[in-house]
Amino acid sequence: MSKQAVLLLAHGTPETVEQIPEYLRNVVSGRPLPEHVIEEIKHRYSLIGRSPLTEITLEQGRLVEADLVMEGIDAPVYVGMRNWKPYIPDVVRKMRADAVEQAAVICLAPQNSRTSVGLYKRAVQAEAGALKIDFTEGWAQDPLLAEAFAERLRAAEDRMKDETGAFVPVLFTAHSVPTRTVQPPDVSAGVNPGPRLWPGEGADPYAEEARRTAELVAERLPGIPKRWFAFQSQGASGGPWIGPSVEETLTAIAEEGVKTLLLQPIGFLCDHVEILYDVDIAFKEYASKLGVRLERPESLNASPTLARAVAGLAKCGLGRLQG
Repeated sequence: MSKQAVLLLAHGTPETVEQIPEYLRNVVSGRPLPEHVIEEIKHRYSLIGRSPLTEITLEQGRLVEADLVMEGIDAPVYVGMRNWKPYIPDVVRKMRADAVEQAAVICLAPQNSRTSVGLYKRAVQAEAGALKIDFTEGWAQDPLLAEAFAERLRAAEDRMKDETGAFVPVLFTAHSVPTRTVQPPDVSAGVNPGPRLWPGEGADPYAEEARRTAELVAERLPGIPKRWFAFQSQGASGGPWIGPSVEETLTAIAEEGVKTLLLQPIGFLCDHVEILYDVDIAFKEYASKLGVRLERPESLNASPTLARAVAGLAKCGLGRLQG
């Protein structure tokens, strides 16, 4: 029987502020960035101390491996990062050196955008050689993923209900992406021409999948009085990014008279700068100036339910490889 393994892919993050310039060059594929952008990112990292993304992802990998062992599946779990160490190419080479012949590959970004998740896939394929891979393209509608987010949101709603006497509204968010990556290149100001059509593949699914994940989470908490959806963390690169943005959505929510709000990012599986700075610092400050108290549920991080979700995906992928 072929030796099998699981490979989890994540964005990656530097360990120190001094590593930010090199890290950002990886993120933008070597394109030059204005110095003020680099300094702003360094400032954000300095405010949160560091990003725990890598260590949390490694812990998630250990939990997934433990779940697979409980299922009687002998498949070690490797973790590779696209923009920082351990880099995906290095990890794939390590797998081949370990005599792994088949690998179930899962990107820890559940909502599939062909330009972002596609970069992860190409990075694996470039080093795979004879290593046979099964790549999970997207898992935005996985029931256990929705349940993992719902567990965190339910705990936060219970906490807020104890304080306010009722469930509070929720703003769901996912990371924005450049408009040009999901919509046709001839997008004109004020006109939404719809999703980009990819030859032989149809429309890019990212925006729809992000909203669908949020819907599945909300369905598990029918007591939520009202909910919204926005895209967060628009980048500093040129050109428009998909919206609505969190800031404009918060402004509209405040105009409706909402005074207490939960914000749950459903596109991120662990704490990192887009949560620890963007949500916990920037969005909270923005909401406060509008007279809105903004809180968020705990991130999934080491959620056992998330581990079961990923282990289930891995089990299916390994099964397809054997078939």
